[in-house]
Amino acid sequence: MKVDRPVRVRFAPSPTGPLHIGGVRSALYNFLFARKHGGTFILRIEDTDQLRYVTGSEPYIHEALNWLGLIPDEGPKAGGAFGPYRQSERQALYTRWIDRLIDSGHAYLAFDTPEELEQMRSEELAKGVAAPSYDHTVRMRMKNSLAQPNDVIESWKAEGRPYVVRLKIEPEQEIVIHDIIRGEVTFRSEILDDKVLMKADGLPTYHLANVVDDYHMQITHVIRGEEWLSSTAHHVLLYRAFDWEDEMPRFAHLPLILKPSGKGKLSKRDSTKSGIPVFPLDWNDEEEGVHYAGFREKGFLPHATLNFLAFLGWNPGTEQEIFSMEELLEAFDLEQVVKSGARFDYDKALWFNQQYIMHSEATDLLPGVKHQVAHQFPDRVPDDEHLLAFIDLMKERVHTIKDFCSEGSYFFQAPGQYEENTLRKKWNAENRSFFSNVLNLVSDGMGAAEWSATIKDAMQAQNRKPGEIFSVLRIAMTGSMTGPDLFALMAWLGKREAQHRIENLLNHLA
Repeated sequence: MKVDRPVRVRFAPSPTGPLHIGGVRSALYNFLFARKHGGTFILRIEDTDQLRYVTGSEPYIHEALNWLGLIPDEGPKAGGAFGPYRQSERQALYTRWIDRLIDSGHAYLAFDTPEELEQMRSEELAKGVAAPSYDHTVRMRMKNSLAQPNDVIESWKAEGRPYVVRLKIEPEQEIVIHDIIRGEVTFRSEILDDKVLMKADGLPTYHLANVVDDYHMQITHVIRGEEWLSSTAHHVLLYRAFDWEDEMPRFAHLPLILKPSGKGKLSKRDSTKSGIPVFPLDWNDEEEGVHYAGFREKGFLPHATLNFLAFLGWNPGTEQEIFSMEELLEAFDLEQVVKSGARFDYDKALWFNQQYIMHSEATDLLPGVKHQVAHQFPDRVPDDEHLLAFIDLMKERVHTIKDFCSEGSYFFQAPGQYEENTLRKKWNAENRSFFSNVLNLVSDGMGAAEWSATIKDAMQAQNRKPGEIFSVLRIAMTGSMTGPDLFALMAWLGKREAQHRIENLLNHLA
């Protein structure tokens, strides 16, 4: 798509909990759009909702973006000329602009108590109003600076009565949003409520801070989730009230990420129900006492995760599915993002990860695999040379980094049980002496090909059946008929360990 000014986009999460995978997708699309157009990717922390603030959320956001390689050009850590990049540090700016709105008549003070607001809603429901709201139909009978004399308002302020500041929305206005993804979206102002812009604690709401910050940070495109589309009408009216319409960014509202069933929005409850990750990193919810698994700890590679997320709403228009970051930057286009919800297919996520693991160099996988081995088998961590060989033997047999240990546990510990049905079918007691002595012919200096040739020569010389010998050897090494090349595995284990496993099996069969 064509852009007519230097691109500046922002990812603006709230530190009210862990970063949802849908938020990661928003960050990715912003990042791709900025990089494709030679623009600037900004991280802004929207922390004005102090009641919902969760300690540890902001560090989590930074760690998740770093793991994924979505590094901001500007932000709380990167700095920049348009900071501060935490909204809690920009209070003076919001106060200045809220005063401007009040002075121009586009906003007003409202002193209504929670009980009075509830009473208003009850009265409206009794009249048959389906969804009562604080708007042009009720405000003149409420306790605000539009309906009450100035001296009353001043006395309430002098008493220290708490108040909020609301946006004054006049009826019979048409708000047209030219959304990059959804086309022309039109709202009528009659259906909009007089949104709170400044809370009783003096902090701005999302709506005011979002617009003021986007203007002052010179944001050119707002790329965010579909759930914010309805709020955009209020934001457009704020741009009009400030006389900033010429600098208003272009909007692109991304489709919802749906549950694996395709019904309903993906939520953290889907993680507790089915075990699928819905966060990029592990998160412990101390209030709920629940642990949520993250993509990283599930054993996903960062680029595989990004490749999977890129397809949750975007279609390149080709059959290609595996994209390097450079290819994503070249192919990505907001106009190819779909309107309808994108189903979260965890099996597809595993497939993407498997493809990345299969095509990765063992040296690139070594740190993650080594960490897993050290955690699962702390007393049996081999040297890096052996670990690299292990990775090469297993990387086409796993979907995640964690699978290396779960699927290849027999590399680090002798099997504790055997596939009995196959074993009984293949076992021939006449082969016992062959198994007891065959490893006397090999040495640890030999490679897999030499092990194979030596054992096969011995089989031929003693007229042993391959089906019986190979099956029993494999079960001795792994406990089952699965695993990588048998002789590569035996060479990796070494003569002593391989002989030990054969002896264990022979004792089991005694």
